[in-house]
Amino acid sequence: MGRSAVISRITKETDIQMNFNIDGSGIANIHTGIGFFDHMLNSFARHGFFDLELTVKGDLEVDTHHTIEDTGIVLGAAIKEALGDKKSIKRYGNMILPMDETLILCAVDLSGRPYLGYDVPLTAERVGDFETEMAKEFFYAVSYSAEMNLHIRKLSGDNNHHIIEGVFKAFAKALDDATLPDPRINGVLSTKGTL
Repeated sequence: MGRSAVISRITKETDIQMNFNIDGSGIANIHTGIGFFDHMLNSFARHGFFDLELTVKGDLEVDTHHTIEDTGIVLGAAIKEALGDKKSIKRYGNMILPMDETLILCAVDLSGRPYLGYDVPLTAERVGDFETEMAKEFFYAVSYSAEMNLHIRKLSGDNNHHIIEGVFKAFAKALDDATLPDPRINGVLSTKGTL
């Protein structure tokens, strides 16, 4: 099954079950209760060639915050677990992704140090049933739980749907790049000997 992780996280706010495979083929089965978020995670899986099974039962009667943030925490944990000791991976990945009028830059360093740089201005409060401010919260949760440097920047774009979808796709492509094995790397790509 390749590099994979099965994560279960249950709190008073969310019940999340995730099966994640880095070495997949882009197959997704996702149910979060938030239609646009499901669409974004499907795009993430498809464009990163990750297999992702995800079921989330969250307190959507409150709002989408806990569901989206906690899903980010679980995805980050799954990425970290699936990568294991990170031996022979490229470590760095980046993508400048066009989507119609939108252009998104994403860069990843699987360094073991969490950091999010996020500069993606949006002009709408919602896209469908997705609160747009939650995009940043999602990627913050992923970056800190996975212990990765993650930089995302909007270079151009007006349509909020395109911008957010471009962000998820660019992240997928950059992460796919960073997790690829490189036969030239003995151990890990670090002068410290660990990531």
